[in-house]
Amino acid sequence: MGPVVVAAVLVGLLVAPLLRGLVARFAVPEGEPWCEDCPSCGRPARLLPPTGRCPGCRERLGAGPWTVEAVAAAVAVAVGYAADRPVVVTLALVWAAALGVALGFVDARVRRLPYRLTLPLLGGVTALLLAAAPTAGPGVPLRCLLVALTVGGVLELAVWLGALGPGDSPLGLALGGLLGWYGWSVALGGLFAAMVLAGLWATLRAAAALARRRPVRGLDLPVGPFLLLGALTAVLAR
Repeated sequence: MGPVVVAAVLVGLLVAPLLRGLVARFAVPEGEPWCEDCPSCGRPARLLPPTGRCPGCRERLGAGPWTVEAVAAAVAVAVGYAADRPVVVTLALVWAAALGVALGFVDARVRRLPYRLTLPLLGGVTALLLAAAPTAGPGVPLRCLLVALTVGGVLELAVWLGALGPGDSPLGLALGGLLGWYGWSVALGGLFAAMVLAGLWATLRAAAALARRRPVRGLDLPVGPFLLLGALTAVLAR
């Protein structure tokens, strides 16, 4: 195991308790207050162990045992291999990946992408790309803007049509701007990968329902995890 992998796994495991706390806090249904504290004992739930249980009363909070840790470590390894110059863009990728892990778990659990996570993701990526703009080639900042507006606009249209939730469009803006740094082909590849992965997941779920002789109804797929995974796949494959 190379030093990059070891370092990335350690970083992923170090940030996992904070990501777990974000998942527990924001993975609540629409209209309910954020889960700031453990509902059983009132202990703050900002940092949680790999078991996913409250350190005070052992109440299960958020994601399942070791799931966030495994995903955070895997994503950290992927980001480590995708790291490139300038460093500021790599920092933008790290920021998107860290919040993306939390967003992916939240969306998978409650089918929503809260603004309290998507807007900091968008703001951080935007600020870091602007900081990297002076070192970019001609037309790169404009391309980032055009890709962000294209992806975000398509997702916002889907929101207006009732096909997606309101948190998908700021996520699309952030991911579009980040992918735009690497080029139109990478951005299109990220969207294509997201659609393919979502289609494969929907097919597997439908097949599992048929195997259990259950009716196949609306699959209600969360879009966020597939957008995030598609973007990471495109950056790795560039």
